[in-house]
Amino acid sequence: MSLADKRCVPCKGGVPALKREEITPYLEQLDDWQLSDNASRIRREFIFPDFNTALMFVNHVGHLAEAMGHHPEILFGWGHATVEIWTHKIGGLHENDFILAAQIDRLPEV
Repeated sequence: MSLADKRCVPCKGGVPALKREEITPYLEQLDDWQLSDNASRIRREFIFPDFNTALMFVNHVGHLAEAMGHHPEILFGWGHATVEIWTHKIGGLHENDFILAAQIDRLPEV
C-alpha cells in the first residue's frame, strides 16, 4: 500500500522517533521533500503562479491536516508555501509524517 493510501494513526507519544536509516525508504516515496540536518523534520517548498493558488493550497493542507489529526507548520505568501512536518509528541519523525506528506503531494494545486 502506498503512503498516500494510508491513514495517520494517533501517536500518543512514548514511541521512539525514526532513525535516519529508517527514514530513507519513506523519503524515497515522496516528491521533493527534504530531511532536516538533524533528521527530525521533513520540509517541502511549493511554488505557485499567484497568491490565490498558494492560499487555496494552504487551505487544502489545513483541511487535510485537520481530517488526519496531524498538523504541520505552514508558511506561505505570494506564489509560495513551505510545509514542515514532524510529530510533536516524539520530537521527531514517525510514519504518520510521511503519510501526510504523500497526501499533500496529491493535492490539486501541486
